[in-house]
Amino acid sequence: MRASLLQVAVNEGESVESRRRRVAGLVREQAGADLVVLPELWTTGAFAYEEFAREAEPLEGPTFEAMAEAASDAGVWLHAGSIPERDPEGPLYNTSLVFSPSGQLAAAYRKIHRFGFDKGEAVLMSAGQELVTVRLPDTTLGLGTCYDLRFPELFRGLVDAGAETFVLPAGWPERRRAHWTLLARARAVENQAFVLACGTAGTHAGVPQAGHSIVVDPWGEVLAEAGPGEETLTVEFDPARTAETREQFPALKDRVLGVERPRRQNLS
Repeated sequence: MRASLLQVAVNEGESVESRRRRVAGLVREQAGADLVVLPELWTTGAFAYEEFAREAEPLEGPTFEAMAEAASDAGVWLHAGSIPERDPEGPLYNTSLVFSPSGQLAAAYRKIHRFGFDKGEAVLMSAGQELVTVRLPDTTLGLGTCYDLRFPELFRGLVDAGAETFVLPAGWPERRRAHWTLLARARAVENQAFVLACGTAGTHAGVPQAGHSIVVDPWGEVLAEAGPGEETLTVEFDPARTAETREQFPALKDRVLGVERPRRQNLS
């Protein structure tokens, strides 16, 4: 598979509509890729909290329409990063969208772990409740978003749901970039899966972003990593290596905790 991770920078003074057009153009330029991935909250900026409610849109809003068309034009599977979604009943969610090469919505994932502790996203947005996987022709994607990377139980749940490749859009700050790389490799090793983690570049509401999108194989080896200002990271990988790795080194079969096992019948 050929994947392109686009480190979209949220430029000061650029309107959301202008950014949509720019990003749609970038997606169209990736024709020939199998999968294209965008970062978290690229329409507003992950730390632009005051923009969340102002720019929130329904699931099938303008960003949905623009990305569906771009995916279809390029003929690619598109993980369109995430948007601030306004549910018809009022709550906001940090919601990821995945489109098929025909432009159809294949999946939507509402971020489960919200960042900010007692401020920011943690109080402005509601938490998702469901794990989401997407079946592609050559692999099954497991979806997470940014802060989710710190919670290994989410990824183990995705493995149980059939995930072989994790895709994670993020707006990860530069000051914690070492954690970004460490955790991406840890999630790959412990779940024997590929990790495609797409960070964003630039500065969001005064917070420098890490960039450094990264692709890690099931052994924890970094296949490719972008610099802080690079816009596109393209890498080819063999999804079959997930099954091969799990067969060669079957650590997942030795799980004890968190695994449903048949109870022994008491015959006494």
